[in-house]
Amino acid sequence: MTDTDLLVVGGGIAGISTAYGLAAHARVVLLEAERDLPVHSTARSAATYIPGHGTGPFRTLIAASGPRYAALPAELGTPPLLSPRPVLHVADDDASAETLQAMLDEQTGEPGAPVPLDPAEALRRVPILRTAPQLAAWTSGSADVDTAALHDGYRRGLRARGGVVHRDARVTAITRDGDGWVVTTATGARFTAAAVVDAAGAWADEVAALAGIPGAGLTVYRRTIAACPVEPSLLRTGEGPDDPLPMVIDAAERWYLKAEADTVLVSPADETPQPPGDARPDELDVALALDRVRAATTLPLRSVRTAWAGLRTFAPDRAPVLGERPEHPGFWFVAGQGGSGIESAPGLATLAAARILGADAPADVDLDPDVCSVTRFTGSV
Repeated sequence: MTDTDLLVVGGGIAGISTAYGLAAHARVVLLEAERDLPVHSTARSAATYIPGHGTGPFRTLIAASGPRYAALPAELGTPPLLSPRPVLHVADDDASAETLQAMLDEQTGEPGAPVPLDPAEALRRVPILRTAPQLAAWTSGSADVDTAALHDGYRRGLRARGGVVHRDARVTAITRDGDGWVVTTATGARFTAAAVVDAAGAWADEVAALAGIPGAGLTVYRRTIAACPVEPSLLRTGEGPDDPLPMVIDAAERWYLKAEADTVLVSPADETPQPPGDARPDELDVALALDRVRAATTLPLRSVRTAWAGLRTFAPDRAPVLGERPEHPGFWFVAGQGGSGIESAPGLATLAAARILGADAPADVDLDPDVCSVTRFTGSV
């Protein structure tokens, strides 16, 4: 039996970053079901930081994460975590142009928001486009994220603060014990804690069910990425010779691409519901990604070097889930990060640690509790 103040379930980016924040003020134990760390969504992300991405709450957290990303290398002893890479949003028909214009209108005045870009200028900056788009927008403050360094930095920082990480520690039971909790793993290890933090990603609702607690109504989706070899000279931009090719995102979310060394990552931006598990790419989704990118660009995508799939977990309104149910105090959800888990991690971890510890959150991340509450949905199971 191991006693601790706070027990975090889940070793992905949400769990490890929240545990790090909590460990500055409490004893923390983190339980990860897998032998390796990380394995699922965190290890299979497109690894991008895009201001203006997602719903309003996520846009707030992403904006607040920017300065924190800049400070984390000194704090955690990591290399620089962000490498600048702008994003070009393109719309090639009336429906997608309407979607893109609505996004621009909604985000007017927000920090780092995308701005309109002349279609001819879009083609100049991204010359692999087959034609100038009908409507375009530009996000200049976007970046690639060194996800491995970020996660490892949080893990080492957690240990430096006295936190403990147990791998291969799948939770099999959670029971009330007076004012606290007893958590049992598949190996028979037992932990007592004053509070449990459910940061289990796609498995968050399943972990809550082990405690007899209604979940957050999360839906898990598969997303596919394929890496296609491309002659590096084709991935040059219309800017300086050392500037990376911008990431290109279809406004209707039918595809996106991102250059990486001598490959281009392509995705059909699929959202296929599936149970939590080890996601595998579907051959049809890979073929669809290649077809859509070929139609929109002049890239000669002839083969696939590798392909993978990751899980994206959303609440019904696609805002994060952060909080506890009044009838189950001490059991906290930090879940529903969807496709923004990495880019919002520093901001969300700051907010989650403050809420769980009962402290005031910094003003830039202090979202209305009702916006992220686990009780905001009726019929959650």
